[in-house]
Amino acid sequence: MLNETTVTVQGWIGGPVSLRRAGNAPVASFRLAATPRRYHPATGEWSDDTTQWFTVNAWRALGEHCAHSLRRSDPVVVVGRLRASTWVNAAGVEVTSFEIDAQSVGHDLNRGTSLFTRAQRPAQEGGTARTEEQGPVAGAGGEAVPGTVPVTGADTDGSRAA
Repeated sequence: MLNETTVTVQGWIGGPVSLRRAGNAPVASFRLAATPRRYHPATGEWSDDTTQWFTVNAWRALGEHCAHSLRRSDPVVVVGRLRASTWVNAAGVEVTSFEIDAQSVGHDLNRGTSLFTRAQRPAQEGGTARTEEQGPVAGAGGEAVPGTVPVTGADTDGSRAA
C-alpha cells in the first residue's frame, strides 16, 4: 500500500500472546521489546540503548498461527505496517504508543531453532487436499524431496500455485 510505513523489527515477546475475535476475524496480539545495541569504537564496548515497546496485531490465519506458535520470551522478527497513536493517559500525560499490523512473523533463527509445521488447507473446488500419507512432494526431476509434506496447490517442482 502506498504511503504506509513498513518496518521490520527484531525483538523478544514480552508477555503472553492473546487471541481474540474482531467481528468474524481472529486477531492475535502481543508486546514486542526491541533493544538496540550500540558499539562505541572509542572504548571497544557494546551497550544497550533504550528498549522500544510495540504492540503487534496479527490478523486471520497469521493471528491463529502466532497464538499457537509463539510464547513469552521467544525471539521473533516482525514485518508490518507501523502506526503511532498519541493519547492522554489517566494522569493527564500525553503518551505515544506504537502498533505494528503484522504482515509476517517468524522466530529469529539467529537465536535458536524452530520446527515448521505447514498448515492444513481445506479441499479446493475440483480437487482434494493432499495428505502426508500420499507421500512426499516430487522435485523438479520427479524425485521425492526428503522432509517435505505436500500441500494443496503445490506444483511438481514444489512451487505454490497462484
